[in-house]
Amino acid sequence: MSEKKAPSKYPVNLLDTPFPMRGDLPKREPLWVKQWQEKKLYQKIRKASAGRPKFILHDGPPYANGDIHIGHAVNKILKDMIVKARNLAGFDAVYVPGWDCHGMPIEIQIEKQFGKHLPVREVQEKARAYASVQIERQKADFERLGVLGDWANPYKTMNFANEAGELRALAKILEYGYVFRGLKPVNWCFDCGSALAEAEVEYKDKTDLAVDVGFPFAEPERVAKAFGLASLPREQGFIVIWTTTPWTIPSNQALNLHPEIEYALVETDRGLLILAKERVEDCLKTYGLHGTIVATAPGSALEGVRFHHPLAKLDGGYARTSPVYLGDYVTTETGTGIVHSAPAYGVEDFVSCKAHGMSDDDIRMPVLGDGRYQESLPLFGGQSIWDANPRIVDALTEAGALFHSFKYTHSYMHCWRHKSPIIYRATNQWFAGMDVPPNAQAPSQGKTLRETALAGIDATEFFPAWGKQRLHNMIANRPDWTLSRQRQWGVPMAFFIHKETGALHPRTPELLEEVAKRVEQQGIEAWQSLDPAELLGDEASQYVKNRDTLDVWFDSGTTHWHVLRGSHAADLQFPADLYLEGSDQHRGWFHSSLLTASMLDGRPPYKALLTHGFTVDGQGRKMSKSIGNTIAPQEVAGKLGAEIIRLWVASTDYSGELSISDEILKRVVESYRRIRNTLRFLLANLADYDHAKHALPAEQWLEIDRYAVALTQSLQTEVLGHYDRYEFHPVVAKLQTFCSEDLGGFYLDILKDRLYTSAPDAPARRAAQNALYHITQGLLKLMSPFLSFTAEEAWQIFMPGTDTIFTETYYTYPEVAQSSGLLEKWHLLRSVRGDVTKALEEARVAEAIGSSLQAEVEVRVSGRKHEVLASLGDDLRFVLITSAASVTQVATESEEGVVVTASKYLKCERCWHYRAEVGQDAAHPTLCGRCVSNLFGAGEKRSAA
Repeated sequence: MSEKKAPSKYPVNLLDTPFPMRGDLPKREPLWVKQWQEKKLYQKIRKASAGRPKFILHDGPPYANGDIHIGHAVNKILKDMIVKARNLAGFDAVYVPGWDCHGMPIEIQIEKQFGKHLPVREVQEKARAYASVQIERQKADFERLGVLGDWANPYKTMNFANEAGELRALAKILEYGYVFRGLKPVNWCFDCGSALAEAEVEYKDKTDLAVDVGFPFAEPERVAKAFGLASLPREQGFIVIWTTTPWTIPSNQALNLHPEIEYALVETDRGLLILAKERVEDCLKTYGLHGTIVATAPGSALEGVRFHHPLAKLDGGYARTSPVYLGDYVTTETGTGIVHSAPAYGVEDFVSCKAHGMSDDDIRMPVLGDGRYQESLPLFGGQSIWDANPRIVDALTEAGALFHSFKYTHSYMHCWRHKSPIIYRATNQWFAGMDVPPNAQAPSQGKTLRETALAGIDATEFFPAWGKQRLHNMIANRPDWTLSRQRQWGVPMAFFIHKETGALHPRTPELLEEVAKRVEQQGIEAWQSLDPAELLGDEASQYVKNRDTLDVWFDSGTTHWHVLRGSHAADLQFPADLYLEGSDQHRGWFHSSLLTASMLDGRPPYKALLTHGFTVDGQGRKMSKSIGNTIAPQEVAGKLGAEIIRLWVASTDYSGELSISDEILKRVVESYRRIRNTLRFLLANLADYDHAKHALPAEQWLEIDRYAVALTQSLQTEVLGHYDRYEFHPVVAKLQTFCSEDLGGFYLDILKDRLYTSAPDAPARRAAQNALYHITQGLLKLMSPFLSFTAEEAWQIFMPGTDTIFTETYYTYPEVAQSSGLLEKWHLLRSVRGDVTKALEEARVAEAIGSSLQAEVEVRVSGRKHEVLASLGDDLRFVLITSAASVTQVATESEEGVVVTASKYLKCERCWHYRAEVGQDAAHPTLCGRCVSNLFGAGEKRSAA
C-alpha cells in the first residue's frame, strides 16, 4: 500500500466546492425537474413577484398530437428564457402553457384506430381522451427541457370553459355583423372532406396535363364587328384558352379577356383563331400551324361575345355558350391571353362571374366533396377529377377542340396534413367578411375587418422587423375567412337554421349563450345531444341544427378572449405583451388572433410579435425523416442534457434558420464546459467566504477588484439591453467572452496568486473574495434564463438556504467610484499586458524561459501608458504574472517594447515566484519573503492587484 502524501508545511488556500467539474446533466437534470415540481417552484415565483407590473407572454398552443420535435423545443425554450428574464427584471411574468386540441389530425387518428363512420358522440369522446394522453406526453418533455410554467393548470382548447368561450366569441362577431353565409370557392381537401384554412395549405410541385383548348365561335357576326370587319373570312373559328386543370373544362361558364390587351384574329389551317397578339407567334409554333393576322382589337371590344362549349359536339349536356367577361387579372406571360372561367373552382373566376350578374343557383358545381364528379355529369360522371383529366383531353381531341397538350410541372396547393393536392371548390360556408363594414355596435368604429387589422399591424412592434411587412401583405391580400368546417371533433357553429329559408333564428345570439352555458358544463357534446325543442319550443319543427364546426384556427385565434380574459383571467391580462411563434404563424396563429381581436376589440391582442425561424441541419437542409437528419430533443437531453439544447437555442440567431447537428452540439458542449469551469473556480474560491462577516466597502478593495466589478456591471447593462430586445445570441457571446477572456484570461488568472498565497483572512484576499461574490451573484442571474439548471445548481451552493434563483431580480452592484476612469485605465493596461504576454511566449518558444514566472520584464512605454503602469508600483508583476517587472519611460511609441530576462534567483516553493529572498530565511529557506510574511508575519501589502 502506498503511503499517504504528507501535507505541505507551507499550505496555500486551495479550496474545493461541491459544484462538480462534470455536470453529468442527463442524470441530474431529471432530479432537478422533479425537485422543482415537488417544491412547486412556479407557484413560489408567482408569490415572490406578486404586485409587480405584469408581463404576459401568451402561449401559442402546440397541437395535441405526437411527440415534440426540435422545433417545439426551440419555441418553448425561447418563451421560457423571455419569461425568466422578465421576472428577473422585476416583472410579474406569468407563463400559462396551452394546447390546441380540436381538428382534423386527431380525428384522423381516431379513424385509424377505431375505423370510420363512428357515431359523432363516440368520435368526440375518443378524441378527447386521445388529446389528453398526447398532452401529458408533451408536457413531460417540455418540463424536462427546464421550462417553468403553470403546468398544473394549462389551458386546453377542449376544456369546457374554453369551448363555451369560443361560442361566446362567435356570438359577438355575429352580433357585430361580420359573419355571413354564402357560396364561395374555398380551399378543399378531398381527404379531409372539408374546407381548409389558408394556414393549412402548402405548396409543392405537381405535374399536370396542360391543354390549349378551342371554344368554337357561336356569334361570328359579333366577332367580325368586334374586330372592325364587315364579315369574317370564314365562319369556322375558335377562341383559344390555356389551362393546367382540364378537369374544370366541364364546369366552364365564361371566358376572361383583359380589357386593354390587344387580341388578334388569325387565319390558320384550322380556321380562325383568337389569341392575344403578343402570344400569336409562340402559340402557332406550339400548335404546328401557319397563320396570318387578319385584324386586331382590344379585349374590351369582345365583351359579351359568346362561344360554344368545346364539348358541345359530343354531348347535348354541354350545348351551352360562354360569354366573354373582362378581367384585369388576365396576363400574357404564358398561355394564350384568354382565361377560361369555371366559377365554382377558382376565386377570380367566381368573383368575375358574380360581378357580371351570375347567381349562386346558376353556378355549376359537379365536383363532390370526395373529388368525384356527380353521376349526372355527361361523359365523366362518377369519375375522380384526377382520373378524368386524360379522358377529358381525349374527349376534346375527339370534339376537334384540342390544339395542344403536354405535361406541365408547377407549384400547386396541397393539404398540409395529407400532402395531397387540393382544389378551390365552391360550397356554402360561413365566412367572416374582410371588407364588409360591421354594424355600429362593433368596436372597430365603422372600419372593415381588413382596415382594422392593417391598422393594428402598424401599432404592433415586430421582432425581427421584417415580420411586419410579411403579416401586412397576408392581411392585405387574403380572401374572406371561411369559418366553417365539416368535421365532428370541433366546436360547433351552434346555429339553428330555418328549414325553408336557410335564415338564422332571429334570437341566434341569445341562443348561442344558452348553448354556451350547456357546453360549459358538458363540453361540445352538449350540442350533439341537445333537443332543439329545449330552446325553441314550438318553433323547433321549423329549424334544423347546423352541423358545421368552427375552423380550428378560430379555437386558438380566440384564446385572447377565452383564455386571457376567460379561463385564466386571474393570472393573465389583455392585450398580451408578446406573442412568439415560428415564421409560419404569420399565416396561422398571429393571423387568426389578429382577425378575431380586430372583430371583438378593434385592436390586436398583442403589443409585440416575435418570430423565430425553422430548424435545419448543419448543411442547411430542412429536417426530414426520409433524409434521416432529424434530431430529437428527447435524445439530446438523454445523451448531453437539456442544458445543451437550451444553450444551443440561446446562442443561435433565431431570426433566421436555426442549424443543428451533432457537430454543432459538440461545439455547444465545449462552450458549456468553459462556462461551467469558470463557475466552479468562482464557487471554490468563495468556499470560506461569509458575506455577513467578510463584506468590505468597495473603497477597501484593490484597484483590480474594483475594475472587475465595474466591468461586470458594464456587461450587465449591455446584457439587459439585449434581453429587453429579446436578443439572446449576443448575450451568450458576451458572457462566453467575459468568462474566457475578462475573467479566465485576465482577472482570475491574476487573482490566483492573491487568493492562494495570502493569509486566509488577509484584507487583500477578502477584498478579492468580495469582488468574486458580487461577480458570481450577477453572472448567475444573467445566465439563469438560458442555463437554468446550471445556474440553479450553482445558486444552491452559492446561497445555501435560499429557495431558488428564479425568485431573485437582477443584481444591484455596489457603486464603484470613478468607474469610467477605472475602465479606461485597465483597458489600457490590458493592451500593454497583451504585448508582454506575446513577448513572454516568444521567449518561452526560444527556450529562454520556462513559465512566465521565470521571467523578469522591463516594459518600455511612453506617455499615458507609462503613467498607468508606473501607478501600479510593485503590483505590476502580479498583473503581468512575472517574478519582477519594471517600467521605463521612452519618448515615442516607436521606441516602445518589452525586454524579457530569465530570473537568476531561486524559485519559491510555495508561490513559484523567483525572488532574491529565497534561501535568506534560515527557518524557511525555500520561501520568498512575502510567503514568510503571509504565513508567519503581518502579511504583504498590496494596493492594485
